[in-house]
Amino acid sequence: MSTGYQIIVCGSVVPDPLQTLEPVAGTGLPALKNEMMLPAVLDPWASHALYEAAHLAQAKPGSKVWLVSLGPKAKLQQVMMTVAQKAPFELVAVDGPAGGFVDAHETAAALAGAIQAIAGLDRGRLLVFGGWESASRGAGATLQIVGERLGIVDQFQGVDQLTVADDGELEILERIEGGQHQVSRCVGPPALLGWATGHLPEPRNNPQIGMTNMRAIMPALQKARPAKVAAEGVVYHRVTLPRQQRETQVVKDRPAGEIAREIVDWIVQG
Repeated sequence: MSTGYQIIVCGSVVPDPLQTLEPVAGTGLPALKNEMMLPAVLDPWASHALYEAAHLAQAKPGSKVWLVSLGPKAKLQQVMMTVAQKAPFELVAVDGPAGGFVDAHETAAALAGAIQAIAGLDRGRLLVFGGWESASRGAGATLQIVGERLGIVDQFQGVDQLTVADDGELEILERIEGGQHQVSRCVGPPALLGWATGHLPEPRNNPQIGMTNMRAIMPALQKARPAKVAAEGVVYHRVTLPRQQRETQVVKDRPAGEIAREIVDWIVQG
């Protein structure tokens, strides 16, 4: 019997953060101006989860990594050309919107359904990874709902490190308030981990891994099932960029308490 893990990584594509993003109110849900023309990347938090999953799979023989991604097929294909060279994985694609104007429950339902459709999953070996946050779906609830739909009650958020003991016990380093960490222990799978930054560097590009992955990625994209995550019933009255305001004063010899009160008053008035 294999002792490896079955690691599911949930992650989608987002616009390159170096681009200027401008929300526009169109028909139906809002969108980003020229969204389909913007270059895309794998969500940074999901990237950390993928690298951690690949590292764990390499350390535990018999393990396998799946990347379950909900996004437009054209954008997924564009991003996978780069991501495929980072680590070995099998893509499970779901064709749907990847913007921030979608419902967390509907997104989680689509992701959980795609995971449940993977053949041969063994709950005794199952680990679900994902981003603790998201550059597009920062609701802070999507990954948790995925776990609930899969019946996974051992969930850990804000994870920076995972250590597997010889007996299979999982030791998880979680972020908590005050810049501190909490050490949690779990007897083993199934478990869900929402990764923060992790502690691993970005892997170097490996063309051989990329070619191997792409042989399966292209058929997976062609078979991607459509998912409707349009948040019907939700009404957006206005979408704008955060208002920028700068008022600078140069002062000397003013007590820190007085400066703090002035800053608080400025924030309240704004």
